[in-house]
Amino acid sequence: SVGWLGYSDEKIQRLCKEALELGFTQFKVKVGEDLSDDVRRLRVVREQIGNTFPLMTDANQRWDVQQAIDHMTALAEFKIHWIEEPTSPDDVLGHAKIGKALRPLGIGIATGEHCHNRVMFKQFLEAGSMDFCQIDSCRLGGVNEILAVLLLAEKFNVPVCPHGGGVGLCEFVQHLAIFDYVSVSGTKEGRVVEYVDHLHEHFLHPVIIKEGCYTVPRSSGYSSEMKEESLKQYEYPNGPVWIQQKSNSRH
Repeated sequence: SVGWLGYSDEKIQRLCKEALELGFTQFKVKVGEDLSDDVRRLRVVREQIGNTFPLMTDANQRWDVQQAIDHMTALAEFKIHWIEEPTSPDDVLGHAKIGKALRPLGIGIATGEHCHNRVMFKQFLEAGSMDFCQIDSCRLGGVNEILAVLLLAEKFNVPVCPHGGGVGLCEFVQHLAIFDYVSVSGTKEGRVVEYVDHLHEHFLHPVIIKEGCYTVPRSSGYSSEMKEESLKQYEYPNGPVWIQQKSNSRH
């Protein structure tokens, strides 16, 4: 994401330039707080990346249904590829209504990072409420549940674009995206794996990005093992980080 809420024009320009130099070809901007500010940041991003690369938006469940439709209609001039979590993550029919209104504008619906089981995904997929299936490797109940969702998404011809960004999520989802490509969908078309460049230093086998793409892990397992030093530092409530935080709060 190159355009979080509150970012200045200069910061967005710098982040876009850095991302392009690293080989990234798809970009995301947070939206929903103020329409004029969304227009400002989206315009800066488009000026930097041009009109060829996909540009996504993410509202983090901020709107009700009609607000989502109105707000994204106003942003359609920026050739938005998708709007992520436009409303409550449990509102299956609301997402369907938003999708019906926005698809003629070329805007798809991405959601799923807050869906907790395959039944929720089944409802979203059957109702036509998602165009991009965003599994979350930690919210779903293990790899078996995730595999069921991958198969459901393939049945409904909806591309899987895993949610990443939290502690270890990028490390997890690279394996799921590889499995989807090799054993389920057989294609990378229309698919993207979210990436955020922070907190990887706490893992023994962090993700490796080359030219804007995840590389296949060379070690066995789920890439989830954390460094012993990090576990000791952040152990609650007696790790040094928490002790220092409590000390600072007293002053």
